[in-house]
Amino acid sequence: MDIASRPSETPENPQTADAAPPPQAPLIIRREDYLPPAWLVPEIALDFALGLDATHVTAKLNVRRNPDGNGAGILRLNGDQLAPVAVRIDGQAVDDWRLDGPDLLLDLPGEAHQVTIETQLNPAANSQLMGLYASHGMLCTQCEAEGFRRITFFPDRPDVLSTYRVRMSGDKAAFPILLSNGNCEATGEGPDGTHWAEWYDPWPKPCYLFALVAGDLVANHDSFTTRSGREVALNIWVRKGDEGRTQHAMDSLKHSFRWDEEAFGREYDLDLFNVVAVSDFNMGAMENKGLNVFNTRYVLADPDTATDGDYDAIEGVIGHEYFHNWSGNRVTCRDWFQLSLKEGFTVLRDQMFSADMGSPAVKRIEDVRVLRAAQFPEDSGPLAHPIRPDSYQEISNFYTATVYNKGAEVIRMMRTMAGPERFRAGTDLYFDRHDGEAATCEDFVKAIEDGAKLDLTQFRRWYSQAGTPQVSIVADHRDDTLVLNMTQVVPATPNHGGEGQPEKQPVPIPLKLALFDRETGTHRGEQLIVLDQAEQRFVFEGHSRPPIVSINRGFSAPVAIEFERPAKDLVFLAAKDDDAFARYEAMQSLVVRHLIAVVSGNLDERARNAERGAIAEAFGAVLFDPTLDDLMRGELLILPAEGYLAEQFLVADPAAIHAEREALKAWLGDAMKDDWQDLHDRVSAVPYSRDAAARGARKLKTQALAYLAAGAPAEAKTRAIAQYRKADNMTDRQGALMVLAGLDGAEREEALADFHARYAGNALVIDKWFSLQAGSLHPKVLEHVRQLAEHPDFTMNNPNRVRALYMAFAVNAKGFHAASGEGYKIIGDLIRRLDPINPQTAARFVPSLGRWRRIEPKRAAQMRAELERIAAEPSLSRDVLEQVTKSLG
Repeated sequence: MDIASRPSETPENPQTADAAPPPQAPLIIRREDYLPPAWLVPEIALDFALGLDATHVTAKLNVRRNPDGNGAGILRLNGDQLAPVAVRIDGQAVDDWRLDGPDLLLDLPGEAHQVTIETQLNPAANSQLMGLYASHGMLCTQCEAEGFRRITFFPDRPDVLSTYRVRMSGDKAAFPILLSNGNCEATGEGPDGTHWAEWYDPWPKPCYLFALVAGDLVANHDSFTTRSGREVALNIWVRKGDEGRTQHAMDSLKHSFRWDEEAFGREYDLDLFNVVAVSDFNMGAMENKGLNVFNTRYVLADPDTATDGDYDAIEGVIGHEYFHNWSGNRVTCRDWFQLSLKEGFTVLRDQMFSADMGSPAVKRIEDVRVLRAAQFPEDSGPLAHPIRPDSYQEISNFYTATVYNKGAEVIRMMRTMAGPERFRAGTDLYFDRHDGEAATCEDFVKAIEDGAKLDLTQFRRWYSQAGTPQVSIVADHRDDTLVLNMTQVVPATPNHGGEGQPEKQPVPIPLKLALFDRETGTHRGEQLIVLDQAEQRFVFEGHSRPPIVSINRGFSAPVAIEFERPAKDLVFLAAKDDDAFARYEAMQSLVVRHLIAVVSGNLDERARNAERGAIAEAFGAVLFDPTLDDLMRGELLILPAEGYLAEQFLVADPAAIHAEREALKAWLGDAMKDDWQDLHDRVSAVPYSRDAAARGARKLKTQALAYLAAGAPAEAKTRAIAQYRKADNMTDRQGALMVLAGLDGAEREEALADFHARYAGNALVIDKWFSLQAGSLHPKVLEHVRQLAEHPDFTMNNPNRVRALYMAFAVNAKGFHAASGEGYKIIGDLIRRLDPINPQTAARFVPSLGRWRRIEPKRAAQMRAELERIAAEPSLSRDVLEQVTKSLG
């Protein structure tokens, strides 16, 4: 990117002399210590006697000694808050078992045995939502990463693959639907109003893919015929009353089946595919074999309750979990250090799918925006780690943007260098080689290397090095030759007990570029160069005039680029580049470098006005370009996020960044007021539909209001309340309410009250009501967040509701970074209250405080002090303790 990139160094520590010492960190698990399991479990049979308050589990494990193991006669079965009710070996009760911490140890002679273990669970008391838990009268499971050990004792590691037979019995009135992995083989009636079902999954899988759901559910039924003629029954299970909002999810599922056959040659392998929507869920969704469990927000949609963004997210997540059937289930991870093997690859697959289902250009920009907002800060902060980590303390903390999003970008680079056909040959080889196995990232890279005939020796550094590469470019034009002198540096990353990476090696960086002639405005074609040295020269002949350089087209590499160019070149690229991402990047660069300069105090009023004029020129070119569709026009008009802007500074002042960004937005809103009004009038006339033109119109409608709210608030308020009242869909209604939530006046209170009353009882929409207020620009946002936390609709027991209020606030720079430090205290108090209830969700909030080293000293001291208060809690979970320990350093 054309910005003044900064190395990831840190300022002087603002720690005070009486600050508390860092807490003791949990045990570190290292990749280099991996050993194959001593015992394997080829088959397991599970029998559940179900109840909300008491569920009895009988697990029969057929175990055999692993010939590749260490020969140990001790079978270690992982547990978590379990005590065995009974233990039998080969049918005989034994009492010489012992517990080693939470784990059950058994001394086993010989080569093979049947081990039977009975456990008793209380699903209703399981607020962690890991293992078997209750959600609004239904029972469901979440076992990734280490939840199965909360159900029964088992070697809970992904390289132990088993076939599963599952029998469930329970009260038919309470649990009329009984679901598990694989195919249902038998059902029947039991005594006293009970019934039962038996399921069998013929495909060996790790225990993290086990799933069970029991409850009062209804389904949207459909089917899909695979390319080989297999008819697959498709069911999306929801609570009664929600079935009318499942058709988009079903359509997305069928599109996913077909796309994976065509794009990757992967066919589904069971007779049944079930999706269940659950209200209480820590994650977005889970790819359990044949029984995907989803957060309701990624299943339910209709125009009145779901925005266009919600529709897109449902399509992407449905695709992501289905694609895991091969990239994660049929080929799974050897250990959790290889998490990006399945997640990075599957994110790439769902990105490609969504691009093919909609606008490839818009999808690419959206993906990069997510990467820069979440992963770039991770790469430069205290929680930096490679996409294949070397160590962890709590595996739940490694479900990160680095593993997922950067992992996808790294695989995308392989595809860029190989080309689509050779990359497909590599993925085919990967699936053929490792079907039914627990594989490693190296196995994947080797398959691409062999199948695509590509030397990836140096490329492997992307898997082992943390940090975002910083690329500097200097152009030198003489006679008819352009020389691009490039350097790359991968910044040092934090050193926690020897876990950091102070020195890095150059990585291969594939960069797509085009050289535009200044007079004709055309280029001779896109080229691919690979920067793989610390310093490198690239020579381009036949250019009598200095060309305009368009580089990293399509965001071909996840790097930060420093390349000084005249504003007029960026205006040209923003207006005329034929690569959509490069056009977006030029627009972003104009704004970013302007805001860096004004925040740094490097512009006088004359220079500021000149740069604003260039930005307005580029905006005008976008607004009035007849070749642009409105979806793309909407992307080009989005200002860089404040978090991304903060990343451009060695030490950031969030208040100054917020003020200058808002000042630019207000100037654009005022200077282009007539244009925004005309735009709002034009797009307001487009009737609702789900086609691209109407979705683009709705995107622009909200953006026009946002610019007017900054530059002409009275006009914006009038238009926003009118839009709210006339809205026939959630996108328009939410867009108007977002603008109103940041303004004072009776219209704000009217709209908020109406929205709440209109959607009372609809949890997903009430989540939006909380988020819009917590994320608003209203001057009293701190007070509003405090009040919302006491609202009768707020609960700490539902992760969606917690995220709706507090995550929206944590990314609201205006409120979170309030000079008083009150924003930090709000998040610190949340973490302390939430950790005993749901540590996995609590830990997700620590990184917002962990960025203190990159913030100006006063706020840095406040953030650090809040982390120290969290660290002083006597019984922190491993999830939160690891994050806090690393954040404090």
